[in-house]
Amino acid sequence: MNPETLFSAVGMAAMIGWLALLASPFIKTWAWAISGAVIPLLLSVAYTGLIFAFWSGAEGGFDTLANVQKLFEIPELALAGWIHFLAFDLFVGVWVARTAAREEIRFWFVIPCLFLTFMFGPAGFLAFTALRLAHGKGFLP
Repeated sequence: MNPETLFSAVGMAAMIGWLALLASPFIKTWAWAISGAVIPLLLSVAYTGLIFAFWSGAEGGFDTLANVQKLFEIPELALAGWIHFLAFDLFVGVWVARTAAREEIRFWFVIPCLFLTFMFGPAGFLAFTALRLAHGKGFLP
């Protein structure tokens, strides 16, 4: 599968995961299975496959910003980086939704945190941490 096709496929898979997550208050078991397990596992397989296939031919590394940029000059490794974001942002989104449900924080308050997690990852985690503090839930779950 070429990188553009895989990019589209993983993007669609992540979107399905996020839509399932938004449906979680109404269909918990199915939504948790899709967004919390099936989609992240599929993304993890795609990521791992790309890393195994293309890492050995890559220049660069993680020691400087310039070396990280070199890694992403290879389209398949740039795609692996994108899949990494998709998988972990969805994982954090699932954690946010499950934690909110367990702590009985109304889902309507959580939706902006999920949107921020979807778009800007750590900003959503920060927003949810603030929401938990505002609800008297403390800093850690």
